[in-house]
Amino acid sequence: MPNQDPMLSTHALTLAEGKPLVLIGLMGSGKSTIGRRLAAAIGWRFVDADEEIEAAAGCAISDIFAIYGEPIFRDLEQRVLARLLSEGPTVLATGGGAWMQPQVRALIKEQAISLWLRAELEVLVDRVSRRDHRPLLKDGNKQDIMQRLMRERYPIYAEADITVDSSNGPHERVVERMIAALKEYPSS
Repeated sequence: MPNQDPMLSTHALTLAEGKPLVLIGLMGSGKSTIGRRLAAAIGWRFVDADEEIEAAAGCAISDIFAIYGEPIFRDLEQRVLARLLSEGPTVLATGGGAWMQPQVRALIKEQAISLWLRAELEVLVDRVSRRDHRPLLKDGNKQDIMQRLMRERYPIYAEADITVDSSNGPHERVVERMIAALKEYPSS
């Protein structure tokens, strides 16, 4: 875990005025892994929205999709995110489809600073191929699905306040890029 930089923590608190930092991006972009490291570096709490959704539902996201369908999952996701956004200085990792929901996007834009972790197709496919728990990748070629999702989602993800490239290198480098981008982000 990176050492907390007191100056950065103070800057981040001043910058965000207590607003959460919300990580968006495709599955495999590193939102949870890198988000934990970012939170440790600035001394904030980390929350994974998918874990909170599973706790609220009492079952896995894949089960929610299979039993109730995506519309029910998206409704639950929006309610959980609204609660999490009201809890002060937090680094919050969202699911890949959260930002695609207009109501969720508006809520995040109003109450948080959004950071898009952008990654190349090869990086994403490599990362999502390591585990088999993602509902959207169950039926079909992972590379084709990820490529389609990139075409659909990258133009919308581009509305984020900050964009940071997530690569296959050490996670600490991505955290450093995020911190540098936060330092440059205009406060107001």
